[in-house]
Amino acid sequence: MSKGNRYVVIMAGGRGERFWPQSRLRRPKHLLPIVGELPMLTQTINRLGSVVPPENVLIVTNLEQREAVLEICPMVPAENVVAEPVGRDTAAAVGLSTVLVAARDPGASFAMLPADHVIHDSAGFQSILRTAFAAAEAEEALVTVGIKPEYPATGYGYIQRGEIAGTIDERPIHKVVAFKEKPDEETASKYIKSGDYAWNAGMFFWQVPVISREFETHTPGLWKALGKIRAALDAGQDLGTLLAEHYPNLEKISVDYAIMEKAQSVRVVGSAFDWDDVGEWPAVERHHEKDDNDNVTKGSVVTLDCKGNIVMSDPSHTVALIGVEDLIIVRTEDATLVCPKSKAQDIKQLVKSLGEDDQYKHLL
Repeated sequence: MSKGNRYVVIMAGGRGERFWPQSRLRRPKHLLPIVGELPMLTQTINRLGSVVPPENVLIVTNLEQREAVLEICPMVPAENVVAEPVGRDTAAAVGLSTVLVAARDPGASFAMLPADHVIHDSAGFQSILRTAFAAAEAEEALVTVGIKPEYPATGYGYIQRGEIAGTIDERPIHKVVAFKEKPDEETASKYIKSGDYAWNAGMFFWQVPVISREFETHTPGLWKALGKIRAALDAGQDLGTLLAEHYPNLEKISVDYAIMEKAQSVRVVGSAFDWDDVGEWPAVERHHEKDDNDNVTKGSVVTLDCKGNIVMSDPSHTVALIGVEDLIIVRTEDATLVCPKSKAQDIKQLVKSLGEDDQYKHLL
């Protein structure tokens, strides 16, 4: 049983491509109120409640977004907001988080949470967090949270549950048989029908010594490089300087591939709260009130004979629509997007093309 403190590390990177033009490289989805009145990251921190104190919350972001994170998260100490100089995928972010938490408390347990998910039931979320922490502290295992699937989603990874390993807070803790990548619809339907699968929300819990051993076993090169950062940090060197020197050379791999799919002792706790990844513009329909014609509007918007549109503007600029259906229209100060909802997945490619043209790079 861990006797250390509990920490939460929030991963707040991303390039802001899928919610362009509202989201940008310096202010992506988690820094915006895509759903709700507060930025998604602020909602994530507020949702923690009393599970951990603010001084035990760390945020891993990037250099372009650090100032914006500090601006919207005054409840988190500035020294807890760490900026990656370059993105090296989630294994590097988790490894760095392990180093940073271990420097504060080598016996601690900590959670890795995404910054931009939609969860309305904060009490239910906090209850599951406490259970997942307790599960991670009860044995030398890696713990994740499985979301009960509501439909055969092809955009999420899946967790295959096995036998019950124990019970905490009257909740069963299942062994994880396997992690499955994003399936096709037929396979996803089979997963749901079996009742043995949950959506993988990317929420992880572990003790510092346990995740450290997993890194050392499965990614020794990455762990050795992170060890150099830890040693220099212990010697009093500046973290930003260390990251600038060492971080770009770290192995680029996801924590799912590097650790979770290879670890022998992995457990899953079932969710008891609502959850939505909100991965692209059409997903906002699930969280906004619709008018009588199924239009979702925010800002100054006027419609006539329109149906099923998503329209986002601001009070100072009116967007007027006549006789159109199933469009996404997003207006910002310097850009306007118009596309069918069925083409929302192509917005990311559009943003990439903007970056290839000097005339439009200011829109990233």
